[in-house]
Amino acid sequence: MREIVLDTETTGLNPLTGDRLVEIGCVEILNRIPTGQVYHVYLNPQRDMPLEAFNVHGLSSDFLADKPLFPHVVDDFLAFIGGDPLVIHNAAFDIGFINAELAKIGRPALTFDRVIDTLSLARRRHPGASNRLDDLMNRYGINSSRRTKHGALLDSELLAEVYAELCGGKQTAMSLTATETTTTIVIEGQVATPLQRPRPLAPRRSEAEDAAHAAFIATLGENAIWNEYTAGS
Repeated sequence: MREIVLDTETTGLNPLTGDRLVEIGCVEILNRIPTGQVYHVYLNPQRDMPLEAFNVHGLSSDFLADKPLFPHVVDDFLAFIGGDPLVIHNAAFDIGFINAELAKIGRPALTFDRVIDTLSLARRRHPGASNRLDDLMNRYGINSSRRTKHGALLDSELLAEVYAELCGGKQTAMSLTATETTTTIVIEGQVATPLQRPRPLAPRRSEAEDAAHAAFIATLGENAIWNEYTAGS
């Protein structure tokens, strides 16, 4: 399943009082594994950068002065996220800012029914603990040495790792159970029907290899378990 891990940086805490987006970072994941496809843009907020915000992300007004405005990148942004689920830490904050920008240009808002809030996931999994992104990275042993300041793309990359851990780890759980006639594959609780080849593959063993194997089995004695598999072959 395709999902988009998303993060933003802003000039402050409240879009309703004039704060604006200054950075959007998105990471595409398939079955919770990053594909290498990302979306990243810096934005000119058309206002000053408060010192408190600058201390968080290090993006100055001078740096952002020649960056595009949100209306100039919105089509590319919306095309990248498509209609897929959005994985966001403390989603109300980021969605609130994105929707404020969309409202300014008369575009439909992003709806929360497509949002997976990793903060809510973490609170359910670790009740009573601090569940900031930094805390979760420490808890799961994720290397955060690159994170000297907040950055939307870097934080999305790190959140993708945290999200995989919150969902049980990067490796898809798989178990195999065999019966006389079928093999059932269970992946994350869902039963998958194995695909059947229309025709068996042609044998890749040579006659000499078959003869050598038969000679070896003969040395194991009449009670060797191999005899159960070679009988009638």
